[in-house]
Amino acid sequence: MSRRHAALIAATLLPLTAACGTTADSEPAAKAAPGFPYTVSNCGVETTFQAPPKRVVTMNQHVTEVMLELGLTDSLIGTAYLDDRVLPRYEKAYKSVPVLAKEYPAKEKLLAANPDFVYGGYDSAFAAKDGRGRDDLKSAGISTRLNLENCTKGRTSMDDVYQEVDEVGRTFGVAARAQQWVARTRTTIASTATRLKGVRALSVFVYDSGDKTAFTAGGKGIGNELISRAGGRNVFADLDKSFGDATWEQVVARKPETIVIYDYGSTTVEQKKRRLLDDPALKDVPAIKNKRFAVLPLSDAVLGVRAPDAIAKLATQLHPELKG
Repeated sequence: MSRRHAALIAATLLPLTAACGTTADSEPAAKAAPGFPYTVSNCGVETTFQAPPKRVVTMNQHVTEVMLELGLTDSLIGTAYLDDRVLPRYEKAYKSVPVLAKEYPAKEKLLAANPDFVYGGYDSAFAAKDGRGRDDLKSAGISTRLNLENCTKGRTSMDDVYQEVDEVGRTFGVAARAQQWVARTRTTIASTATRLKGVRALSVFVYDSGDKTAFTAGGKGIGNELISRAGGRNVFADLDKSFGDATWEQVVARKPETIVIYDYGSTTVEQKKRRLLDDPALKDVPAIKNKRFAVLPLSDAVLGVRAPDAIAKLATQLHPELKG
């Protein structure tokens, strides 16, 4: 995989207001912002915020979009690692934020931006070998957050999406915005479920990438949940990872009826389709025989704010009879 398989939080103290001619001891303590102090445990790292972080760097598109969805553009001083095109509704806000690196910034460049909070989408965002480990950043006075898909126990669900958005909202003092997003999302997903009532779930193979082996969506990531809620059944749900390799022999044996292609990077969707259609070993796979494909941008298929629309979009592709 190219990018990703490749929150980050900064504790800042509210300044004491000391009037001219008085001492700090004689001055009353500053009043905490509503919702603070706020303590959160994220992927084994506990952080207490006295106030919202003010200088944030996001690394990976799906966490950048969480910030943009919650109206936190003014808190962003840098982004990194764009997997595909940001949603049109985020384009103006995204373009207003400096891009620190095409992929992950070097430690020196990250520190030069002087963030108080770094929010990463994948474990690779905090690679210790590159000096960006969460402990390393903490030593530099920088708080961190890692997207929950990297550390949930068992299978990732929409509850984890809700938790991600809620905790980011609380961290930045916009809990009400986060709760409103969760409420809208529940409504959207319920609407899709109603449309799918009585529909038979189709067997689905996710093709992310790969030639000698098939890099696919396993049962642990949010991608598996999206497929289930869209009226599908992931044929590699027994793979105990968010993403992992499967053999082509396994793909053939599991006879998927539809193939979902993840769209990102330099290899186009058409090139991926052609690789699958031209493989003689796959000729008897139902999805290949019937040329049944669906497409999702990678950013739709990871834990973030695209989830509700991604479910609706995938449901229509898996079950075109639902259109209209």
